[in-house]
Amino acid sequence: MSLVNGLPAHILLVHFVVVLVPLTALALVVCAAWPRAAQRMGVVLPLLALVTLVSVPLTTGAGEWLEGHVESNALVRRHAELGDGLLPWVMGLFVLAAVVWWATGRAAVSGSGGSVRGPGSAMPVRVAAVVLSLAVAAGGVVDVYRIGDSGAKAAWQDGFSKTSAGGGDDD
Repeated sequence: MSLVNGLPAHILLVHFVVVLVPLTALALVVCAAWPRAAQRMGVVLPLLALVTLVSVPLTTGAGEWLEGHVESNALVRRHAELGDGLLPWVMGLFVLAAVVWWATGRAAVSGSGGSVRGPGSAMPVRVAAVVLSLAVAAGGVVDVYRIGDSGAKAAWQDGFSKTSAGGGDDD
């Protein structure tokens, strides 16, 4: 995918990634920490993570096309390098979302309802899921921020005037 309605597809698709990665990260952490939230969310959690996972290679592919159609400089190259690092984080979000969804469904079928009491408790597994979810969610969100910041710098560096073109007040 290269152009959408005459615009580079990357500048449109990036908005999906910027919204979906933090949303998926938040949903994953909430569902890992609170089984009732995971039960209520059901299959939506892994489906959201799947849509997020699919959006990343689409966006980076469109970004690679755009990179070949703009003047190359250090900022563009840095943005492209950072963009290539997001996929592992999003894969982690997807895998953990699928595990949390599966484990929640399994607990509901067994009748434990996500209980953490009693012998053979699932508490260590839940703690591990929460810690892993927090780590992957934070990594993904921070990476999206870093990629977006580098992309904004690449797109806007020296691309605007610091004084108003209309002669109005400059704040």
